[in-house]
This record gives sequence, C-alpha cells and structure tokens, in this order.
Amino acid sequence: VEYVERLDPRGEPGRLTLISRMGNHKVRDVLPAIVEKVEASGHKVIWQCDPMHGNTHESSTGYKTRHFDRIVDEVQGFFEVHRRLGTHPGGIHIELTGEDVTECLGGAQEISDDDLAGRYETACDPRLNTQQSLELAFLVAEMLRTDSRPPYEALTA
Repeated sequence: VEYVERLDPRGEPGRLTLISRMGNHKVRDVLPAIVEKVEASGHKVIWQCDPMHGNTHESSTGYKTRHFDRIVDEVQGFFEVHRRLGTHPGGIHIELTGEDVTECLGGAQEISDDDLAGRYETACDPRLNTQQSLELAFLVAEMLRTDSRPPYEALTA
C-alpha cells in the first residue's frame, strides 16, 4: 500500500496496474491479503495476473520451461480471488507465439520434457505455442463469461 500511495498520491482510478506473478501454488493464499489492503486504502487500481514468470522451472532435460496446467491454475486462482473479494480482474500477461514451438509443457498436445528439444526456439523465456494460446484464451473466455459482474466495476465503484 505504501508504494501505491507513493506512486498515486491523488488516488486517480486506473492510474496504477498491479501485476501479480506468484506462481499457481501461492496465488490463492497470498493475493487476497494484498487485494484487501489496497482496496481498503481506497485506491482503485487495475489488477493484472502474470501466470508465466512465477511458474518457470528447469525441466528434467535441462530446458527453461513452464507447465500449461500451472499457468491455467494461476489464472483460475486469480479470477477466484477477485470473484470472492468482489474486485475486478483487469488483465493477464501471457508470453506466446503463433509458431508451433515446444517450449511449454502440457496442453492438449501433451508436450513432455522429451518433446522440448523438437522446436525450442525462444531467445529468452518459454512461450505458449499456437494451440496452447488458443486453449488458454477459450478457458479465460469461459472464466469471464461465468463472472456476471459488469466490466470495469472496480474503477467506477
């Protein structure tokens, strides 16, 4: 909250975007307290989730990778927290490509550790491939569809 007050002393709605990048194993436990404290301060921030960086690990074959299921789980946890607290999930940060790469594990293609070498092309961080990206987009669309609150509620309340 101290950073929020320092960066936005006038409390301008939507001026700040706070991006959580906790990993799927922490989002449901750690994020609620942060959201509650910021909301209690009166600041109307945009809440965004980065499910990529908190879920990066080294595969058994030595590649820097991420597991699709963990990415999805963190996004689901992010939406669950905001639904429970009555706040608005304002966005997600996804690293993806339109290429048929094998950089992230899992998804409908069931990419395994052994598959990573096939088309591991990233210059830096592993990206979701086309199929994984579309799969995640449809899952997020379903999460948004089931959330009946009007859009931008957090900024106009």
